[in-house]
Amino acid sequence: MKIHEIKTRVRYQETDQMGIVYYGNFFTYFEMGRTEYLRSLGLPYLELEREHIYFPVTETHCRFRSPAHYDDVLVVQTWVSELKHASVEFSHKVIREGSNTLIAEGFSKLACLNAGRKPASMPEKLKKLLE
Repeated sequence: MKIHEIKTRVRYQETDQMGIVYYGNFFTYFEMGRTEYLRSLGLPYLELEREHIYFPVTETHCRFRSPAHYDDVLVVQTWVSELKHASVEFSHKVIREGSNTLIAEGFSKLACLNAGRKPASMPEKLKKLLE
């Protein structure tokens, strides 16, 4: 199982009135992780879209374990947890750098669509890279 990691520093605008990362931002962190995971395989989203392969999110979930604050450096870990004929599920963990505190964990499910934006089989080259 390939686990890809990226780091991001919590910006002030990502926090709420209590100084804690606003919950909706974790879905952005998950997206950053997915995007960079694919880029690390040599398949940036832009290239997939040029080939008329689209991956809309169909389901996502996040469980919050510990708060993250302004200026924390977060490590977003991403890996493929399920690969099907026409969909893929990525799992994510967000950890505070230095303390290794688990901040959040969750998943994102994406469907594979063709040029007509209809469900389609995942191209073999992509499936092989994700396996």
